[in-house]
Amino acid sequence: MRISLEDPLTLAIAPPKDETPKEKETREQAEIEARRISEDIDEQIRQERTVLKKKKKPVKVLLLGQSESGKSATLKNFQLQHARREWAEERASWRIVIYLNLVRNIVRVLDILSREISLAESEKRPGSTGIEYLSDSDDETTNHEIVYHFSDKHRFMQRRLGPLRSIQGDLENKLGPESQEVRSTASISATPFDSPSFQLLPKRPSRDFGINSTNGWKSALEKLRPSMMASARPQRRSDSDHDEITDVLVACKETMLELWQDPIVQQVLSHRKTKIEDSPGFFLDDIDRIVSYDYEPSDNDIVRARLRTVGVQEHRVVMDDSNGKEWLLYDVGGTRSLRVAWASYFDDVDAIIFLCPISCFDEQLREDRRINRLEDSYLLWKSVCSSRILAKTEIILFLNKCDLLHNKIKRGLSIKDHIPSYGSRKNDTVTVMKYFQQHFREISKQHSPEQRPFFIHFTSVIDTKATAATLSVVEESILRTHLRNADLL
Repeated sequence: MRISLEDPLTLAIAPPKDETPKEKETREQAEIEARRISEDIDEQIRQERTVLKKKKKPVKVLLLGQSESGKSATLKNFQLQHARREWAEERASWRIVIYLNLVRNIVRVLDILSREISLAESEKRPGSTGIEYLSDSDDETTNHEIVYHFSDKHRFMQRRLGPLRSIQGDLENKLGPESQEVRSTASISATPFDSPSFQLLPKRPSRDFGINSTNGWKSALEKLRPSMMASARPQRRSDSDHDEITDVLVACKETMLELWQDPIVQQVLSHRKTKIEDSPGFFLDDIDRIVSYDYEPSDNDIVRARLRTVGVQEHRVVMDDSNGKEWLLYDVGGTRSLRVAWASYFDDVDAIIFLCPISCFDEQLREDRRINRLEDSYLLWKSVCSSRILAKTEIILFLNKCDLLHNKIKRGLSIKDHIPSYGSRKNDTVTVMKYFQQHFREISKQHSPEQRPFFIHFTSVIDTKATAATLSVVEESILRTHLRNADLL
């Protein structure tokens, strides 16, 4: 064999000059085996590529909307309908989240009561006058013109329920960022992804929330108590921390009931602009049922429970009634500081479900009290509709929290006092809903790069039965669009 000294590769693979016949035979057998292994690997790769080509592309749905608009509750409704096994496995874990919600409810009432008692006592002092104060709980100014007749009973309830403040802190520390509500933001834009200097962020798991698990809620809840995942059936846990929390709540149960049912406390709360019962994670009407060692969260309890979304969660759900079709549902953080991550998911979704809580016409953003929540939703909707990346994406609008809107109108709130453009229209629920529907329709029509169908549903996503019917219609529409885009229809 003639070997070129100028070719290092040829020199490297050439047989040794002094190779014996036996060594040659061994070498050739090794080369044959290596070639066989290589061919097997190539065949395996070809088979995997064939399987991937045959595999149906998953349906991807992005849930958008400001914080507390109902995105996570909508996602829970998807899971409730199509991921019953995982839902049952998580049920016991939601117990602690619900207890945190309840404790926050009680502490909020205590804060309001403490301020009123302090104010009443200051007015009794010589030389004191009626004053105006700002509530940290509601961020609203209250002019104290009504005299409340507090007694030693109210001061006793304050002292008796004092330990709940430390319980709240313990639970928040265990849950981490998801338990903390954002009350300020450095972002001044409702739509930071529209900024000229905006750059797409890479799609990556959130270190705070673990978005790429098959079930993002479990990722969050495991940080609280992994041992609780072992059984979906409730029982009195041997875990000392959890026993202590439950023991304190059970010991305070009667006093919590007395506080919430007290006529003077109810009188104080009725004169406030913001109603506790309108807030997410409200459980004060359920104290007698849920403060118990054998309490098992119901489906409605879990859907109502409040746990803030940090980053972006990806949830995989297999829809049995869609021939086993896999759906990827993305739940995004809705506070202004978290919206910068949204656009990274715009280019590869089949549909967007946009949620606007229409009951919030008289409310401000929790993270920026200068901004009306409804106006913020208008800006978000305009931005999503005008996005060229989403020009051909199906967008479904959920005008959510219709139940709370109805309650506010029944209480006598006037829409035109907060929305001057509402004019002299009738101040009833149906008329208000039609007004909002038309306003969102006009924004879509004026700002969409291409004309698109306008899909709208009036919802109260904490109503699991009604939402199940709505989602059934939505799922069918999204699936048809997905199949059409894949040239399968």
